[in-house]
Amino acid sequence: MKTLNVSISPHIRSSNTTMKIMLDVIIAMSPAMIFGYIYFGWRALLISVISVSSCVLTEFIYEKLMKLPVTIGDLSAVVTGLVLAMSLYSTAPLWIPAVGGVFAILVVKMLFGGIGQNFMNPALTARCFLLLSFSRIMTDYPVLADGVTSATPLSLAANGQHVSYIEMLIGNHSGSIGETSAIAILIGAVYLVIRRVISPRIPLAVISSSIFFIILFSYIKGDAVTPNFIAVQVMGGGLLAGAVFMATDYTTSPVTSYGRIIYGSTIGLITAIIRCFGGSLEGISFAIITANLLTPIIEKLTYPKPLGTYGKKAEK
Repeated sequence: MKTLNVSISPHIRSSNTTMKIMLDVIIAMSPAMIFGYIYFGWRALLISVISVSSCVLTEFIYEKLMKLPVTIGDLSAVVTGLVLAMSLYSTAPLWIPAVGGVFAILVVKMLFGGIGQNFMNPALTARCFLLLSFSRIMTDYPVLADGVTSATPLSLAANGQHVSYIEMLIGNHSGSIGETSAIAILIGAVYLVIRRVISPRIPLAVISSSIFFIILFSYIKGDAVTPNFIAVQVMGGGLLAGAVFMATDYTTSPVTSYGRIIYGSTIGLITAIIRCFGGSLEGISFAIITANLLTPIIEKLTYPKPLGTYGKKAEK
């Protein structure tokens, strides 16, 4: 007789499907992405189309070749493509999102069993792969509407320059396609929380711990910590988008309440270490995929014990 393995209770039934959840994520990402298309122009839209298409086609072709059920209808590949495009500059060569999409789906997702089996966020792992493989291309500042290249707020702040709060809120500055407008990202975050697609624990833990450790490490280094410096660290890079749309990935984040706080705080700590002591001004992508690897340990340590078992030794 085949043994049925049942996971830890409680067992909750829900009418949500993968497609419904992914559609909500797409809707939540839309304000930030649409702003990016308007601000950076048609090339930003083209990069998104290529990124999404490469993800969907890779998943479709792989499943056909392996004679597996085709799952592109669940929209998870579309979300992967959008997350990847969100983190790219509009000046990236058009083959960059294509290569990134293939890597995300084929190497990180499908070769590990498909949706729900990957141990790292596919889009962010692909972005880190691209950063390591094509670092110069991946760090070229985009050309703004006036035809002039502009450094990101993080770069300006690193040089001691003041960055406008309003410009960071609206998104009137250089950056990745979907990571510039803080307001647009926060609109998406509110939508996801209201729809109960994500819990606010992870985003709040990521943001608050990042602020805490960046301030702490900056004091240790003897760097000046001003309100503008803190605002830039939160709104001037990929921290908000990473905390809301990337760190909350169901497959690679903990399911326990305390685990989510520890997981988010770990991301904040690693982000602060990279930004304050590393060679990168960003760090959120590497922080998230590192925390992804720690998720099984975090869940094991934070699983609640069944009622009546506290203090008891396991029977041999």
